[in-house]
Amino acid sequence: MKSIEIKGTVRTDLGKKATQELRKNNSVPCVVYGVEKDEKGLPVATHFSVPADGLRNLVYTPHIYVVNLDIDGKVVNVILKDIQFHPVKDTILHVDFYQIDESKPIVMEVPVQLEGLAEGVRAGGKLALQLRKLKVKALYNTIPERLKVDVTPLGLGKTIKVGELHYDGLELMNAKAAVVCAVKLTRAARGAQANS
Repeated sequence: MKSIEIKGTVRTDLGKKATQELRKNNSVPCVVYGVEKDEKGLPVATHFSVPADGLRNLVYTPHIYVVNLDIDGKVVNVILKDIQFHPVKDTILHVDFYQIDESKPIVMEVPVQLEGLAEGVRAGGKLALQLRKLKVKALYNTIPERLKVDVTPLGLGKTIKVGELHYDGLELMNAKAAVVCAVKLTRAARGAQANS
């Protein structure tokens, strides 16, 4: 998995006014949930801010990254957990990160990459990717950048479901019956089937 560096600054003032001021200055309020736990057993949260431009390469990309997060000189490895966008302007309002514990599995969405030429496409069908990303649970250093799915044996009207896929060291968290991709019948394929 690729890594990307993001620099942040600790926030001490967490009120609504301070948050609005941050956004006005083109910064995004963020939280990183650490490996350490508080007295209630919850992850310790660190509030910080990042210039909006500093998040662009992480958010607006098809790739997944481990983030080397530098908050005032203290560097931790984290993954992006959640983003809130403005409902109208589509600007980033808030970002949550989770610190990676190398000994514990994490859950992350990984892009799906279809490979091969499906039999059904050769017969005039159309290949459709239904799930662009799959949720996986694994140790962060075993998570690939993409999950490859071989579609070569896929015939007309057939599908590949999550339950049919297997990757070493990864646990797929999506519903087993969820369709990853399908070869749909086109009018041309239907005509060819009717004439045969």
